[in-house]
Amino acid sequence: MKHLETEEPGNLNIIEIFSSIQGETSLTGLPTTFIRLAACNLRCTWCDTAYSFGRGKKISQEEIIQQTSSNGLPHVCITGGEPLLQKNVYPLMKTLCDLGYTLSLETGGSLPVDEVDPRVITILDIKCPGSGMNEKNHLGNLKRLREHDEIKFVLLNENDYAFALDICKKFQLFSRTKPVLFSPVFGKLDPKKVVQWILQDKIHARLNLQIHKFIWHPETTGV
Repeated sequence: MKHLETEEPGNLNIIEIFSSIQGETSLTGLPTTFIRLAACNLRCTWCDTAYSFGRGKKISQEEIIQQTSSNGLPHVCITGGEPLLQKNVYPLMKTLCDLGYTLSLETGGSLPVDEVDPRVITILDIKCPGSGMNEKNHLGNLKRLREHDEIKFVLLNENDYAFALDICKKFQLFSRTKPVLFSPVFGKLDPKKVVQWILQDKIHARLNLQIHKFIWHPETTGV
């Protein structure tokens, strides 16, 4: 795996740290501290966080922990970009778990999750053809996930839904404890169509809407 190196041990390249509510997954609506790491190895056609592609600002683990603590929230989400590009994210995740936070990780699914602390709730995004990045999927990750982890498919159209359905059946994802997340691309695919498909096929899936885009303007950052 190629990592985005930092100059000092323990430092991470950070785009932003902020508190808000979790906008998606089964944790939707919970007050959360978000730690957005810089850089991404993918370029999805529908990406809504392209501002994270830069190198960000180098921040020590101690400062990250301090900012997180000052927010006073029990839930923390590490997101990106692609967080697993930075090797120092692994000790950060361990430290946050040791401190008692409920920690989730949002990863794009192209890098192995072997080294992720088992206490972390991994949100694994499997890329569909509409993203232009489906050839980058590291499908071996699907065999390593734990019961508390979640799998997400972002759908641009019905072809993406068919692709996701095929992956779910092939890897028996509908038999998992946590329902698979089907997330329509905001402003591109009508959620009602996804509901129709889920009900039509009677599958163990959760409609995953990004509620922060309904509360604030879809392009608002830091929320």
